[in-house]
Amino acid sequence: MISIWFFIGLSLLVNGALILAAGLYQLVNPPENATVVLFNLHANVWWGAILFVLGAFYCLYFRPKHS
Repeated sequence: MISIWFFIGLSLLVNGALILAAGLYQLVNPPENATVVLFNLHANVWWGAILFVLGAFYCLYFRPKHS
């Protein structure tokens, strides 16, 4: 039986990777008109990294056991 937390971790891992990749892309190629307040904090990079690490932890901790 596979734990639901494994699939939640997988979802967090994938979403974190996508958000982190988009944030790193914006870090390398900043938009010309940054109208977002506090854009220089790069929240999408931080949030994507946090989701990625949390998802990796859940995937490793709740991975299916081989019998």
